[in-house]
Amino acid sequence: MIKREHVLFKFAWISLAITGVAILVFGLIATVWPASSDRSSLQAIGVASIGMGLFGVMITMFAYRRRERWAWFTLWYYPIFWIAHFVGGLPPGQDHVHQIVFIVLSLAGLLIPVGEFFPRRVG
Repeated sequence: MIKREHVLFKFAWISLAITGVAILVFGLIATVWPASSDRSSLQAIGVASIGMGLFGVMITMFAYRRRERWAWFTLWYYPIFWIAHFVGGLPPGQDHVHQIVFIVLSLAGLLIPVGEFFPRRVG
């Protein structure tokens, strides 16, 4: 049982890290190679995405892996962000498959290990 919990928690934090890295990479691409006539706006979004991705990865790699509750609550930003993008039909991209993938990854990363952050009290 302990081994299974360890594997599930590892899957959870890796899922959240992948989400953060993807946002970071998008930000880098949007900042360096903005493919739009509104170059400065896309670059500003890119810089903000770099920050969001970097903060998310750092929170995941350190506080979340130490099972700090504040990190679990903070990382709920990911599924909210991706659901808003999906529902609002927001970029990046015209297909929304990546948004669904990131919704699933971030929800899995937060819901699978919920017992790690809120252990049952015995007694």
